[in-house]
Amino acid sequence: MSASLLSGVAAPGPPPAAAPPTAAPATRVYRNGVVFTADGAHSLARALAIRDGRIIYVGGDAGLTPYLDATTESVDLGGRFLMPGIIDGHMHPLIAGSQLLKCNLNYASLTVAEFQHQIQACLERTAAKEPDGWLEVVNWFQETMRPAGVITSRKTLDVLATQRPILVLSSQGHTGLANTRALALARITAATPDPAGGKIWRDAGGEPTGLLEDPPAYALVESVEPKPTPAQDAASAAAALAAMNRQGVTSFLDALAPAQDIAAFAALRKSGRLTARAHFAPEIAAAEAGALDAAVARVLALRAQYDEGSIRRAPGITVRNAKFFLDGVIYAPELTGAMVDPYWHNAGTAERPNWVPGPSRGPAVYFPAVPLAKALVSLGGAGIDPHLHADGDGAVRAALDAIAALRRSLPGADIRPAIAHDEIVSPADYSRFKALDATAVLSFQWEQPAAYTLGLRDYFGPARMKILEPAGLLAAAGARIAFGSDWPVDALDEWFALKVGVTRTGPPEAPAEYRGRLGEDPGLSRDAVLRAATINAAYELHQDDSTGSLEAGKWADLIVLDRNPLTVPAEDIARIRVLETVVGGLVVGEDELAARPR
Repeated sequence: MSASLLSGVAAPGPPPAAAPPTAAPATRVYRNGVVFTADGAHSLARALAIRDGRIIYVGGDAGLTPYLDATTESVDLGGRFLMPGIIDGHMHPLIAGSQLLKCNLNYASLTVAEFQHQIQACLERTAAKEPDGWLEVVNWFQETMRPAGVITSRKTLDVLATQRPILVLSSQGHTGLANTRALALARITAATPDPAGGKIWRDAGGEPTGLLEDPPAYALVESVEPKPTPAQDAASAAAALAAMNRQGVTSFLDALAPAQDIAAFAALRKSGRLTARAHFAPEIAAAEAGALDAAVARVLALRAQYDEGSIRRAPGITVRNAKFFLDGVIYAPELTGAMVDPYWHNAGTAERPNWVPGPSRGPAVYFPAVPLAKALVSLGGAGIDPHLHADGDGAVRAALDAIAALRRSLPGADIRPAIAHDEIVSPADYSRFKALDATAVLSFQWEQPAAYTLGLRDYFGPARMKILEPAGLLAAAGARIAFGSDWPVDALDEWFALKVGVTRTGPPEAPAEYRGRLGEDPGLSRDAVLRAATINAAYELHQDDSTGSLEAGKWADLIVLDRNPLTVPAEDIARIRVLETVVGGLVVGEDELAARPR
């Protein structure tokens, strides 16, 4: 460990007093700090000792003495904060890593002209790929395009100076925009039916507009793009891991993991370059509802090929989750979240609006109830935890109903279902999370006033806006809350997300219309957001017996921060930097910048 990062990597000094017969020297100790343990008693400590990658002591400074000898590395934290490593319970890391190298719109709020200008600049930087090389554009924040409500189409891209096929992917992961050449190569025409779980937007004449809603629709275009090589995938995985280590992420769930994703991280594991514990959830798609036996068999085959079993010192790979999409996204203009009550629509005019409940509740839940329950029971019997995407309250209810069927069929089984996103939940369903032992995996950064949340006011009406993003309400009803960034749907900024989880406010520089708190949800305490990103996410991923809290006997997955998230002004939680990231007792990330006074 670099002495420049933690002032006070102390010389061992003279040998301490003789240790008790049962004690043995520690490899490294941390002392004189604030140690957030995330244990069941909500304990704080001052010191911690590690031997052979495991924690052997947590407590006061004086208690370190039996674990010290001349070989022990002693780190003076100088009052700094030490806590378990972040466990990110929902992200898409291979996609995120690959996007670091693509034409990137960086989640910006753009006009159509700005959107076109940035894509044209990418085309010019890669002009050698004319006329046939694909351009994939990522991190398009469709919901914040200006002016509000602007609609794009293939014509938006067709005017660019290129012959190349172009696919633009939204940061939400639910919309693609293709130019005419890309549509032609994918053979998407007026006669192409909507795929199960997706939608091809069409003009008044039935022709595709270029907008493709939800992964099954834009996958029609992706299927004809050149596939990355295994070496390119491994490079993307390595880039993702480096970004995670800088943020303090020591374990993650790839929440939409085809074999390609698993193979990329397995290649790093084989070469000793896997620096975070990697969990994978292959998808069972809505189109497979009629062939569930084959779909479950495919997931089990991936587990047999890649899963390494119990958590060990070195980061490894598990395949013990399966992903289901039950709906799309609640945000406008998509409105593809499945709702209990209808979206509102304007029954008046643009000049004299009259927003009232309309005819649409969004799409039907992508999985019918009986096949979904059958799939969960089949997977549960094989020891696979379901991970269910549900944005709208109708999809959340369908997920809870399927989990109830799982619990009835497999009473007492240690199956840990998770429902991701839960952006709107019917109050009648709050208590069902605890009753069914279902974990709510939430992306806290969405709990702020922003274009994508406040843009729902007309479509949701005042009552639903009060309970949008209900983390605190779910927690008050006893739900277990885990954190998942959903990277690259948003930039990887774990500490901003945790800040929003506490304050329900955006950044200080937000425009005036986005100041203040979102809704009436009380938010979470600082302790609760830290536990959501540590021990609760560890429980979700079946590794709470090995990591997620700092307790003797667990693997030493931990991070050192430059400030105390329990005591700094709440807005400053977003400014936290990770000084050091440790997995299994080995340093995998250090931040020189974070060590400097700020």
